[in-house]
Amino acid sequence: MLVVTIIILCVTIYLLSRFIAFKKEVKKLTKQLQIYRNRKTNKKIDLALFDQDIENLAFEMNKLIDLYMNEYRKRVHFENEQQQAIANMSHDLRTPLTSILGYIQMAESNNATDLEKKEWLTTAKNRAKRLEALLNDFFELSIIESKDHLLETKTINLRNLTIDILMSFYDRFSEKGMEPILHLPKQDIFIISDEIAVTRVMENLISNAITHSDGTIMISLEEKESKVRLLVINDASSLTDKDIERMFDRFYMADQSRSGKSTGLGLSIAKALMKKMNGTISGRLDQDQLSIICEWELAKNK
Repeated sequence: MLVVTIIILCVTIYLLSRFIAFKKEVKKLTKQLQIYRNRKTNKKIDLALFDQDIENLAFEMNKLIDLYMNEYRKRVHFENEQQQAIANMSHDLRTPLTSILGYIQMAESNNATDLEKKEWLTTAKNRAKRLEALLNDFFELSIIESKDHLLETKTINLRNLTIDILMSFYDRFSEKGMEPILHLPKQDIFIISDEIAVTRVMENLISNAITHSDGTIMISLEEKESKVRLLVINDASSLTDKDIERMFDRFYMADQSRSGKSTGLGLSIAKALMKKMNGTISGRLDQDQLSIICEWELAKNK
């Protein structure tokens, strides 16, 4: 009887000590969660537990904290990006509007000659066209990024499409006295994608190269394993690594003076379209040369 009593007493003491330790750890856990909730620390749950189930609970809570922090960072980044986009858009809208109004006011002056009025109105018209291009690009980007915007896929001969697009830029190359260096395969290369989207991407990249190139432009198309790679390379001695990091951001222009040569949305549109096509686009700066690389999946059985 005495032995049974001792055993019961020992079990009771053990269970009581376990219960007290459990209560202590739960209070510690609760306190850490309260501190974390109040943003007083970003430290994860740290418990020296003796119970496997409670350890598993703490592990899952830490995973949940990781998930929350990742979503929080994404939200903050998105909000900052949106604020910057709105600020840039406001700047890009206000600048041509102010300029247009200024030239119109000068043209309305009684002291202006007919020739001066004509020149000022022509300038105002050109600025209005840039403003129209900006609004069109912004509208196009918002449509592309919409979940409701679906692409129509079909088999595309990318080699032939590249040649056709290059021919459409003949006048612009001639105006700048440029002759692009081409590296195109002799055989046809096929991808399955949206032809309008592919065309828009290539037009934006070539237009960007012509506008900002310091000299040489090279366009290369190649088949590499199961991928099709398009490279548009141009001299860009004024660019920095920071420019490359941000070149696909909305409205970003390496030329902070915003001379009016572009809307700053062309590369953003290209990136959005490549994402829709499940392709990739990236930039690289090497020895004062900017390379923009697009990749699509190679169509099978062609």
